[in-house]
Amino acid sequence: MHHSPDLSRLALTVLQPGFDGTAPPAWLLRTLGDGLGGAVLFARNIEDPAQTAGLVAKLRQENPGVVVAVDEEGGAVTRLEARTGSSWPGNRALGVGDDVKRTERVAGEIGAMLAAAGITLNYAPVADVNADPANPVIGIRSFGPDPDLVARHTAAWIAGLQATGVAACAKHFPGHGDTVTDSHLALPTVHASADLFRERDLPPFRAAIEAGVRAVMCGHLLVPAFDPANPATLSRRILTGLLRDELGFGGLLVTDAIEMRAVAALGSPAEIAVRALAAGADAICVGTSSPGGESVLALRDGVVEAVHAGRLPEARLAEAAARVLALSSAPAGVPGHVPDEELGMEAARAALRVTIAPGGEPYAVLSGAPLVVDIAPRMSAAVDLAARTGLIGALTELWPDTEGHTVTAAGHALPDLTPDGRPVVLVVHDAARHPWVLDLLADAVRRRPDAVVVETGVPGAPAGAVHLATHGVSRASARAVARLLATGT
Repeated sequence: MHHSPDLSRLALTVLQPGFDGTAPPAWLLRTLGDGLGGAVLFARNIEDPAQTAGLVAKLRQENPGVVVAVDEEGGAVTRLEARTGSSWPGNRALGVGDDVKRTERVAGEIGAMLAAAGITLNYAPVADVNADPANPVIGIRSFGPDPDLVARHTAAWIAGLQATGVAACAKHFPGHGDTVTDSHLALPTVHASADLFRERDLPPFRAAIEAGVRAVMCGHLLVPAFDPANPATLSRRILTGLLRDELGFGGLLVTDAIEMRAVAALGSPAEIAVRALAAGADAICVGTSSPGGESVLALRDGVVEAVHAGRLPEARLAEAAARVLALSSAPAGVPGHVPDEELGMEAARAALRVTIAPGGEPYAVLSGAPLVVDIAPRMSAAVDLAARTGLIGALTELWPDTEGHTVTAAGHALPDLTPDGRPVVLVVHDAARHPWVLDLLADAVRRRPDAVVVETGVPGAPAGAVHLATHGVSRASARAVARLLATGT
């Protein structure tokens, strides 16, 4: 197919693909040389800070203006610290602690870590209001269920991150909080009225725009109150009418990953990309690419073809490319940034909530090395598995002969809960959303009424002699719990 090199370059500029490996594949370097405008890093690309910085430098060598993006929310969704768990608790924990200055400092630490690696854009913070406690994909990734709280912490997080030179990206516009479907798996519908949406879901995005957020990510959501026919990703009414015209956002608008099943059924990846661009998106995020990069070139060709066919105005594509380029200066990070562990611990401790069972003993520390039973369902696809609760590891640091046992699915039995008189710690995540977890938990507490229960997700009714809610999954949260169980502080 013959097309103008300029048009081909514009089409490449708006793409932000993921890739495999800890070194950049040849196709990626070649395509960056031809003008590919972005790349997104996942845990699979990252080994350690020096390797990450080297990887980003190689990408930038081919295209100095490349926008290198990552999902580094802190808490459950971390890419740079996926192997160890995050040094900082995530949004829900920060919301429970409710100290906006602390939220700003945590985001500044995350920004310093990304800037040290040369990363340009962080697909964070989550600005969704977690209006439905049964939400399977947002949950603890949201600052909470109250729009005002979410708005003020969203603004503080953006200020902290962007002060480091890394661009923030508020997501998932117009609001993924009131859903019971995971958009990685199917297309969620938000049934709220336009009025409810404006009062509940939009305030954090307004606050983000007022805080000068440089990017916004739209969610694969059907919001019939604004557009009954198209998910937000493909909706001109939502992306242009609501976000640009009504809320006045002038920065970069990026899609959520277009291979997510919520939209994959609606057309080929190129078709989705073209429709998103026509609706007002500026950058197309694609989480996975074929091993030789053919899928990225197919997206480029599809966009070029759509311009030739008159389905995508060239001026719209040029505007999108210009917004990507406006974001593309690299942050001036300090290499070898060391995370502020104490700040992470302080934020995690501020989010811990302890409930003692009625008539139970005043809070007591563990008498010795515990048996830790982690009743851990598979988390959402947005969460890397290595960032599970991490409590077994954190307790083993303090008691080397801690015993750990993980129960991963319904129908799996509990281990013996009376081994050599050890104290028992039961760990759950969003127990209230999983009937089988609640059943196992009730059974375990019946057998060991003295058990300590640690809930790392959105807490339901407390269970156990002592119930600890961390409001998040992170290395910091796990260590704060371990310290509390060891010393009472």
